[in-house]
Amino acid sequence: MTRSPEPRRITVPLGDRSYPILIGTGLLSESRLVDEQLAGRPVLVITDTNVAPHYLDPVMSGLARNAASLEAMILEPGEDRKTAESWLEVLDRLVAIRATRDALIIALGGGVIGDLCGFAAAAYMRGIDFIQVPTTLLAQVDASVGGKTAINHPEGKNLIGAFHQPVAVVIDVTTLQTLPEREYAAGLAETVKYGAIRDSGFFAWLESHAAELADREPTALTEAIERSCRIKAEVVANDETEQGQRAHLNFGHTFGHALETATGYRRFLHGEAVAVGMVLAARLSAKLRLTDDEAAGRLETLLARFGLPVRIPADLQAERLYDLMTLDKKNRAGEIRLILLEQLGKSVIRAGVGRSELLDILAAAETAE
Repeated sequence: MTRSPEPRRITVPLGDRSYPILIGTGLLSESRLVDEQLAGRPVLVITDTNVAPHYLDPVMSGLARNAASLEAMILEPGEDRKTAESWLEVLDRLVAIRATRDALIIALGGGVIGDLCGFAAAAYMRGIDFIQVPTTLLAQVDASVGGKTAINHPEGKNLIGAFHQPVAVVIDVTTLQTLPEREYAAGLAETVKYGAIRDSGFFAWLESHAAELADREPTALTEAIERSCRIKAEVVANDETEQGQRAHLNFGHTFGHALETATGYRRFLHGEAVAVGMVLAARLSAKLRLTDDEAAGRLETLLARFGLPVRIPADLQAERLYDLMTLDKKNRAGEIRLILLEQLGKSVIRAGVGRSELLDILAAAETAE
């Protein structure tokens, strides 16, 4: 059997909790990548009904050579399944298989599976190990890295969770070839975010390689994933529990989470909501004269080129969205804290934006579907 080329490797430097991010092709069945984590341990692979038909068998075959015992659990997909009930299902399964503290969870899927598995791993026996094996672009460049784990509450996204770092992240770029178009575009939104808040050169690179990325060209895609993960790893290393600069990674998310919550997590994919949220945040930045209209326009144009929404549907009321924004996790002392742009490649945390200004931005962004 021919081995795949050596993967690109990034380290998330967190002292004795440091872990590798491995990026390459043909990695799912190659347990050699995580052999040091298996070491004869009991393993529970958790995935969903969308991912299992494509990738569960090769992953199970690869792990079977080294795991002491191997179980699989298949859940229903979707953000609306990231609930306390699903979390308890995972915990019940761990109890049912008599999992001990040396057990290892492998999260095989998108951001929902990763968040749910990570939070279960954080809670079971006060913390067991887990490995992220993300199969969507959004999870590969964002959700799988950094240790944020959570479930949703009806009144807010990711309100219940914990910081619990994985012991490895294994990114097989070939999984993106089976990803539905909307899911793929949603992941591109997060790559745009990294350029917008942190690296103007990367943003310009995304603009110049938009056609290749839209076509899922492997070389461009691998480069975009690696550059995104390097930015995420650097930020996480400097602010693991989001006390300062890590909040910048939530650019577009305060608006975006409100959109997701208002629509019951059913109308927008996460990346789609973030795309709309980034446009709103950029427009607000220009309105407050933190940045210029050109920067906001370039951001909106690039997101639209990737087929992402950039407007709020007309049936969503500005007042309802504003109310949901007041429950955002970044808020302090009753004030909404937003991530805004000073320029492409540099973001700023801003509190104290007035209710009327936010309602104006929300109302102005409405459009007929």
